[in-house]
Amino acid sequence: MSTSLKALLITAALVSTAPAQNSEQRTDSGNGQYGAQTAGGAASSPTETEDHSISAPVLRIKSVEIIRSTHPPIIDIIRVRGVASSPGWEEAELVPLSRGIPADGMLELIMVARAPGEAADAKGFEDVEAIFPLETNHPFKGVNVHSASDSVSVTQLPGYAEGRVLAEDCSKCVGKTFVAKGAATPTGKSASELIREEQLPAAVRVVRPSEGIPSADSNPNRLTLIVNREGKITAAVWD
Repeated sequence: MSTSLKALLITAALVSTAPAQNSEQRTDSGNGQYGAQTAGGAASSPTETEDHSISAPVLRIKSVEIIRSTHPPIIDIIRVRGVASSPGWEEAELVPLSRGIPADGMLELIMVARAPGEAADAKGFEDVEAIFPLETNHPFKGVNVHSASDSVSVTQLPGYAEGRVLAEDCSKCVGKTFVAKGAATPTGKSASELIREEQLPAAVRVVRPSEGIPSADSNPNRLTLIVNREGKITAAVWD
């Protein structure tokens, strides 16, 4: 991950202090700390673990729902469904991006999870979920949840909002012909034989036989396509 993203997640980790699985932290609007319940109790530090996995933002936000209890004491529970780039992501959690009460009343969260320690073949997206409780009389008017590529806001509590339609997961890309943005459709090819760049996630890297690879950095939210001289995709990997 980039240095700026690491710094952002480390800052967020200092705010989130829910280390135990299925634990709850008290929300206190006076000292600016928020309660946090994680789906699995993952540590939010982006540092690499012994198995070489890293904590990183998930690929997309699928939906954000704020559920309000019907019996006192009244609490709001933020439930977020996200999408990971590949199978094997674990311990999703919601981490606050700031400390104290925001000027606009919007609680900013980022959804992170523990990514696989190695590159993964594109076999389809995987759903992940996390919750984050807010205690009685919290100061927030709404919630905005970020992922690696988008964000979804709920501006009225309780409330519900969905993210945008997901891009192609590339689980069936291998063997098809890649068509770059703005390129003409190859003659003699049907739509089912093509993968257009517009269909793919924003962070896609295309490696052709005649091109170099300027960086060997790892990014579990980046799709890398290996294309042969005929333009066919020979491998699709989240790396």
